[in-house]
Amino acid sequence: MLISWTGRFVKRVLILLASLLVVLIAARAWDVYHGPELRAWHTKVPPELSAADLDATDWRGFIAAEAKAFDFVRTKISERLPPEDRSPANRYDPASPLHPARFAQDWNRSIILEPKGPMLGAAVLVHGLTDTPFSMRHLAQIYAEAGFVAIVPRMPGHGTVPAGLADASWPEWAAATRLAVREARRRAPSLPLHLVGYSNGGALVLRHALEEAEWASTALPDQLVLIAPMVGVTPFARFAGLAGLPALLPAFAGAAWLSVLPEFNPFKFNSFPVNAARQSHQLTVEVQNRLRRLAEAGRLDRLPPLLTFQSVVDSTVSTSAVITALHARLPAGKSELVLFDLNREERFGPLLSPGADGALAAIPAAPRGFGLTLVTNLAADGAAVEARSTPAGSTEETRKALGLAWPRGLFSLSHVALTFPVEDGLYGLAPAAQDDFGIRLGAIAPRGESGVLVMSLDALLRASSNPFFPYLRERVEGILLMPAGTPRAASGRAADPAARPAR
Repeated sequence: MLISWTGRFVKRVLILLASLLVVLIAARAWDVYHGPELRAWHTKVPPELSAADLDATDWRGFIAAEAKAFDFVRTKISERLPPEDRSPANRYDPASPLHPARFAQDWNRSIILEPKGPMLGAAVLVHGLTDTPFSMRHLAQIYAEAGFVAIVPRMPGHGTVPAGLADASWPEWAAATRLAVREARRRAPSLPLHLVGYSNGGALVLRHALEEAEWASTALPDQLVLIAPMVGVTPFARFAGLAGLPALLPAFAGAAWLSVLPEFNPFKFNSFPVNAARQSHQLTVEVQNRLRRLAEAGRLDRLPPLLTFQSVVDSTVSTSAVITALHARLPAGKSELVLFDLNREERFGPLLSPGADGALAAIPAAPRGFGLTLVTNLAADGAAVEARSTPAGSTEETRKALGLAWPRGLFSLSHVALTFPVEDGLYGLAPAAQDDFGIRLGAIAPRGESGVLVMSLDALLRASSNPFFPYLRERVEGILLMPAGTPRAASGRAADPAARPAR
């Protein structure tokens, strides 16, 4: 009798869940059908190299293939825009002040910055999801000024049109990362190698180092620098594929997109396909699986030193995962985490949500296996910003005044802010006059009626530059002081590539 009752209960629950799923899909289909119409940049996919092709080619072949992708955008989209798509606010309109080809440097494309003096090392810098090499340009310049050749690859599906992300996969991004590392080794075969990754790029360079460590390779980098790494994402990304189910029917092709927005940003997509969320989630699962395997095998000590910068609040990646799933897992003394705190000035106190700084609760009590620095104004005066640092294995905290302050009205940083100084021409709060990209997104403080601007007010309210970038620069420059020719941190013999499983 109990078994029969249990079976009926389970059946009813499954029927309820199936009915709920049908209702949600129907609601999604209705929303899409009445949503924005897809444009050419949502439907035409430029040609890109596959993961196998990327592993088989070199940097020159990579750049040649990239040129074909951008030629596709020019000939199939920009030169064929219908009158209704010709607008100053459309980056794909050749007459728009936002058209990337109008700038002295198109930062949508892969780029290499050469050092002006003797070469002291090489750095590979990998951008985030929907981003381009533009988001890494300030960090790349820091490395080039320090004598490193800075290699900034464009990840497949990025920089061209949003439709590219509807077709891209994380194994292709991983292959592009490997290709850039090969080029770095070719240019600086016996010099230090740093891998720097932002957001999704952080997951990619971490995965690359984990793969090399798993195979006891001597090709491990000497240093990892991660900025808001995508170690864990929001739960929605896990089920993003369900949101795209209606797209199986041609009338609901828009369901393949989580957002369809005007493309007014010259170096970042505003529209976001379901596939991008799904690939990013799969990449984080891959990273977590490799971390677990190496931890179980006792091989995490093979990883190079790791320095991470992360905002306490981040609506894109999980700050708690960065703490618990990465740094707390690494061997003692292997890593340091720099957290940018909320603005603790009193006038914001009552307005902060109760769980705004919940990620701080995930920090284990000192002594910790990792170093921790909190950039905060939690002092009595509420204005002066200081770095509170506790080394790995210690309980002693040191405090350093940074001579920096929170800009007026800014209550926190954001996921998109960390890699940009306030002087950045596109995203900065105080953009430099000579750094002009047709629009000053970071300096806009909108006041007016809703529905007037082509972008959402939520996007404009999100912090897009980092007032504490000088401290980030100082810390990165600090790890660049190692002497030229310092031996690599890796140990063990190189694994036979032919013995490795398919990537």
